[in-house]
Amino acid sequence: MYPVLFSIGNFSIRSYGAMAAAGFLLGYYLVNVNRKYAKMSSDQASTSLFVALIAGIVGARLFYVIQFFDQYRHDLWEIFRIDHGGLVFYGGFILTIAALWVYTRKSKLDIIRVFDVYAPALAIAHACGRIGCFLNGCCWGRPTTLFFGVTYPQKSSPAQCYPGEALYPVQLFEAGEQIALFFLYFYLVRHARRGVAMSSYIILYGVLRFLNEFMRGDNDKILELFTVSQLIGIVIVPIGAALLIYFLRYAPKENEPKNTKLSD
Repeated sequence: MYPVLFSIGNFSIRSYGAMAAAGFLLGYYLVNVNRKYAKMSSDQASTSLFVALIAGIVGARLFYVIQFFDQYRHDLWEIFRIDHGGLVFYGGFILTIAALWVYTRKSKLDIIRVFDVYAPALAIAHACGRIGCFLNGCCWGRPTTLFFGVTYPQKSSPAQCYPGEALYPVQLFEAGEQIALFFLYFYLVRHARRGVAMSSYIILYGVLRFLNEFMRGDNDKILELFTVSQLIGIVIVPIGAALLIYFLRYAPKENEPKNTKLSD
């Protein structure tokens, strides 16, 4: 893989960090494109993105470190090297929801519409992150004999885990899924009822992550049944389905933003 894109002297640009930055910039652009559907000003959109970024990084890293603490037991400084990879999406997702809920409450924004607006941005940012995972050589898959199997460099972690075996490029599968779903969420933000984009995101991510975990080769199973991410998916998919039914039945159809002037 290509964990380092290029180096200038002792300064290196790592592929994971570069893709994470690209994901944030694309997410920033998309939230600002759709902010009017949540009646957010440009300042509110920017502040909410900063809140989401910090909460997402902290939550995702904390969840990963707790889950794989043995990797850091003898080098605690490595906990802070997020440019080396090692983020769990669910951890970032949960803490981001909590942080945005607090921010939107204080700003008197409609939290459901804010989450709707964030759905396509999260999808495209997540896709960039998974491409970064592939380049970095983390979040690898299980062995496969199919033609699209990927053989990692000899000294990489996947190769040490599965010497000489081709693995599912599960990171690229997930990136492709999120890119495809981005178009769906973008459409739903603009044309569906309040809460539909958010609910669809919860359902589809939970289902796809549950299925993708069967191809993952770096996660341990609890009682040899399901991974932690699969257990979380089992919980959130019914929640998302219940929310979707509620919003389809009871939410007023307010697709277009009102002609309210927003301060820039």
